[in-house]
Amino acid sequence: MNQQPETHDRRIDGLLARLEGVIDTENEALGADPDFDLTRSNALKSRCLYDMTMLFRDIGPGQLAAAQQRRLSGLRAKLDLNRVRVQAHMEAVSDLADMIKDTVAASEADGTYSEDQFRGYDLS
Repeated sequence: MNQQPETHDRRIDGLLARLEGVIDTENEALGADPDFDLTRSNALKSRCLYDMTMLFRDIGPGQLAAAQQRRLSGLRAKLDLNRVRVQAHMEAVSDLADMIKDTVAASEADGTYSEDQFRGYDLS
């Protein structure tokens, strides 16, 4: 079997460190920091994943150095946790939006300033 030599490209180390930092920050902030900018974090994460795709285009998984393979494995676990936390966050946002919608609908249905309430009266 003709196996490619290991790569020790430092760009991979930098990219994995950057992506890990973005994911760690997001995982810590979700549910704890109401001012956390999820849109910005998602853009950073997407950029890292795009850069990874471009960088790994010509590198097979078997070519990564052992330390890079371990880091990538740890990153996968952090991404799994991130997926769970983002999903929980989105469900909470959806639930909150539903509660607000229901509250608005209930306040409009209580007769206060209802157009239908005044239709039965001659106000002239």
